Amino acid sequence: MKNKGIMKINVCKRLMFAVCFAAGVAVYGQDATGHVNPFLSEFNTPYGVPPFEQITVADYREGFLKGMEEQKQEIDAIVNQRSMPDFENTIVALDRSGAMLNRVAYVFFGQSGCNTNAEMQALEQEMAPLLSAHSDDISLNKRLFQRVKEVYENRAKFNLDKEQAKLLEETYKSFVRSGANLSDADQQKLRALNEKISTLQITFEQNMLKETNAFKLIITDEKDLSGLPASLIAQAAETAKGMGEEGKWVFTLHNPSIMPFLQYADNRALRERIYKAYINRGNNGNDADNKQVVRDLITARLEKAKLMGYEDYASMVLEDRMAKNEKNVYDLLNQLWTPALAKAKEELADIKAEIKREGNDFEPEGWDWRYYFEKAKKHKYDMDENEIRPYLELNNVRDGAFYMAKRLYGITFRPLEYMPKPHPEAQVFECIDKDGKPLGILYFDFFPRASKSGGAWCGEYRPQSYDENGNKVVPVVTIVCNFTKPSAGEPALLSPDEATTLFHEFGHGLHSLFCDVHYTGVSGVPRDFVELPSQIDEHFTFEPEMLQVYAKHYKTGEVMPTELVEKYDKSSKYGQGFATVEYLAASLLDMDFHTLKSVPADMDVMEFEAKTLGDRGLLKQIPSRYRTTYFAHTMGGGYTAGYYSYIWAEVLDCDAFGAYVESGNLFDPEVASKFRKYVLTPGGIDDAMDMYVNFRGKGPDIKWLLEKRGLDTPAPLKQDKE
Repeated sequence: MKNKGIMKINVCKRLMFAVCFAAGVAVYGQDATGHVNPFLSEFNTPYGVPPFEQITVADYREGFLKGMEEQKQEIDAIVNQRSMPDFENTIVALDRSGAMLNRVAYVFFGQSGCNTNAEMQALEQEMAPLLSAHSDDISLNKRLFQRVKEVYENRAKFNLDKEQAKLLEETYKSFVRSGANLSDADQQKLRALNEKISTLQITFEQNMLKETNAFKLIITDEKDLSGLPASLIAQAAETAKGMGEEGKWVFTLHNPSIMPFLQYADNRALRERIYKAYINRGNNGNDADNKQVVRDLITARLEKAKLMGYEDYASMVLEDRMAKNEKNVYDLLNQLWTPALAKAKEELADIKAEIKREGNDFEPEGWDWRYYFEKAKKHKYDMDENEIRPYLELNNVRDGAFYMAKRLYGITFRPLEYMPKPHPEAQVFECIDKDGKPLGILYFDFFPRASKSGGAWCGEYRPQSYDENGNKVVPVVTIVCNFTKPSAGEPALLSPDEATTLFHEFGHGLHSLFCDVHYTGVSGVPRDFVELPSQIDEHFTFEPEMLQVYAKHYKTGEVMPTELVEKYDKSSKYGQGFATVEYLAASLLDMDFHTLKSVPADMDVMEFEAKTLGDRGLLKQIPSRYRTTYFAHTMGGGYTAGYYSYIWAEVLDCDAFGAYVESGNLFDPEVASKFRKYVLTPGGIDDAMDMYVNFRGKGPDIKWLLEKRGLDTPAPLKQDKE
């Protein structure tokens, strides 16, 4: 997903609407030891990447404070100039303001997601209200807005090109959507709400990380490891050793540990214990409980929406997305819910049959689904995912993604030595375009640790931009994952899902590397479009032509046998009932929270969750992919009233991949060239649907998604354009 890094980076994008990383800043800030704050000048490193090892928490703090001070002076210079407002002296100047603050924010929020500590978290809490206030000081600056408005109202006389016109439009809309037209009294209310929301979102995420790290399932009896793969057992032993529990086995709530445990552990009581710990994160009545945080957060968001003239928060958010309104979102989700739930019930029947096959007579629960589903799949297709892992060695899969990019776009990746890294485990590559020019720097950070948030994401330590002299500044991109960590002396072997995740995040990385815009204000795309570049790459992961290149046994070098490829292909649609239902449940939960027209003061958010999903017939064995108290996508920001975006974009990516299917060439150069030109390169200069139609020649057809997921075709979907 493009979120985690971007989800936090959006905080700084909202601050400034602008970035110019090539702007020079005088060097100052040397402390008594001679240490100079790296943020107070351009980074003196290869490609200008952050000098991670040199940066202290004090440097971040000083950088934030001086960055805000510097941008305030830049804004004052814009509003106090005597020249009449025009595109260059107002819109471009605003877009380029905040260079130092952006430099700090991109690095800090990138690191807070993947390499945090108590000091970083304390600074995050300290800075949240200050950054929120600074953002409001810009977006609610009446004199600044008056200049922006004057340029906007006289835009016809400035002879702007397409990108400039879009920047002007987006800048003006950003002010309006940030409350520039509100009364002074309402602006003060908005300031307070923005500060509250920002602080609550950070608190939610920090609580979630604390809860995830708090639980450990410690096994002392080797019999309790029955059913588990040897690689997982070995990793659990290493985890235990690292925690001072040598001779035991420790399983955690990080996905590479808990998910295979639920999938293979024969001990039902232990599956129940770790499952309940997982789904109750943030719901334990302790100092990391998120229920009150959620209630306060959705209340503050609703108050903000109503202050801005909307009946609910989702209406405000969706206005500038592809979906446009709540009806279109619910129409898509509800269209898929019925066939997905029917498929899930078929899978549940198979699970019950497996339980009976073993001579048991109990009703399956949530902690039984993955375990008995794995048995059902093996019974139906003679397929065990552990047969595939030896062919999915991490570096080979990564190189497979590189191969895909080279075949499609002609680009190459070269490993770099002696480069600053965001973490010692990180890998770093230079991306080179087909004309030999550098496209940017790409980091990979693959494995879980206590200092890293869960999940997988792509972010930027510096986005693509142009300096004041018109020179392109290449991006510094990071892909962060939580893959199964290898045991000592062994390679990292990925599950099929992890391999797909790598291709997914790599797609986000390509989007960042290919972006070529002159203004930061037009670099982004709507949230429900942003997953298209990542999800289309997922389709390549298990294409036979791709597997021949990278899926080689880590011991023998043997390419994955055709019979195994065919078995996996036949079984790949099995389980889509569960996968689709758990995803749709989370999407509906997100929407239901943010379409509320009022929030009772005594609202029990867990009761709300139970009712909103129970009324739709969600099976008790399938929890929402993210339950309320650990649903960081929506409660942490980034995908608020937007978790539906993955399935919305999947309609697009399945149809887009259909262009390759129709051409009969997996690496069709014409299709790839058009995708790069119309989707990956232009940022947000064009309307999202226009970008898609420019590439495909028509709007998307949902049939490709239904075929991919193996769902029955529902009634045609009509989009409300209002």
